[in-house]
Amino acid sequence: MEPMEPLHWKVVIDARDPHAQAAFWAAALGYVEEDHSALVAKLLAVGAVPPEAALTVRPGTPEERLGWHDLAAVRHPDDPLSEENGAGLGRRILFQRVPEEKTVKNRLHLDVHAGPGTRDAQVERLVELGAAVERRVAEQGGSWVVMTDPEGNEFCVQ
Repeated sequence: MEPMEPLHWKVVIDARDPHAQAAFWAAALGYVEEDHSALVAKLLAVGAVPPEAALTVRPGTPEERLGWHDLAAVRHPDDPLSEENGAGLGRRILFQRVPEEKTVKNRLHLDVHAGPGTRDAQVERLVELGAAVERRVAEQGGSWVVMTDPEGNEFCVQ
């Protein structure tokens, strides 16, 4: 069997408000919110997607732009992106709108690694952005803070 090329991947998170989640995680991680406005405008102009597939992100602000109604994403600022559609081609989190609320513990979560001696400051910064502290864990193998994002998704800060 020949070795296969590495697969590209992204983390996809269900959300009630994909754009609010993207804004939170972009600020939390120092990532960039993806701008799909050129692709959205192009597809709307030729009638390839219905108007309800799009929305205005941050209306009335200098950051106002077109976006997908049901999708928003963030990407690492150092990674490449597609000039055609604005999607990141590296480390990326995609938020997709779902109708139901989160009801159970995540089976997958993100671990955020703070720099040495900065965990408490990072936790406070994340709380100011809209996260909540669930509990602090100290075990023989290490310590971390379990938090939730604005929609209740668990993540850990180490």
